[in-house]
Amino acid sequence: MQISQNSVVTLHYTVSTEDGTELDSSTGGEPLSALLGSRFLISGLEEALQGKAAGEKFDVTVAPEKAYGERLDHLVQAVPASMFEGMEVEPGMQFRATTDAGEQSVIVIEKTDDEVIIDGNHPLAGIALSFEVEVLDVREPTEDELAHGHVHGKGGCNH
Repeated sequence: MQISQNSVVTLHYTVSTEDGTELDSSTGGEPLSALLGSRFLISGLEEALQGKAAGEKFDVTVAPEKAYGERLDHLVQAVPASMFEGMEVEPGMQFRATTDAGEQSVIVIEKTDDEVIIDGNHPLAGIALSFEVEVLDVREPTEDELAHGHVHGKGGCNH
């Protein structure tokens, strides 16, 4: 069976930056299962999986716009340090912030006595990602998986 929209795909992957820095891998552990079209995987990887079948191995580099997007300068902002009163704030810490666009994750990138510089970009925004993929299984989703928008059972959410 070839992979298409709404296929349940089980795979092993290794993802790295273009310079070879490994970011994550399922190899040697549990494989990843995903329902294609559910937005669980980045769009560039979903596109690369289309038409593949169990047993295939391939490499693909996904451009930032098909991964976590380009970096947006306006998502880096200085906010008053008083907003974090009573908290030990250090660079690298992550928080959920309420914005005009709703809840958003932000990372502290710098702190002074007067202000805290936060970044609302995804940590991998602006970075091309290289994947090594081995497709282990492809199947049709169950009715429940389609209704819920995710894989159930082994490799999925078990709900």
